[in-house]
Amino acid sequence: MYKEVLRSIENIEIYPIISLLIFVLFFVAMLLWVIKVPKSYIDHMRSLPMEDDDIIKKEP
Repeated sequence: MYKEVLRSIENIEIYPIISLLIFVLFFVAMLLWVIKVPKSYIDHMRSLPMEDDDIIKKEP
């Protein structure tokens, strides 16, 4: 049943190509970002979970 519905849609064959293109472009962009991001930014983000926040009230 689903095959017949999909076959009846005109130009349906373009959607898998577009999906794959978006998928590949996203991961290429992420790879380029990871390569180009400054090491200081990575070190800062790595240390964030371990820092004490003065904003959070500490119980006495």
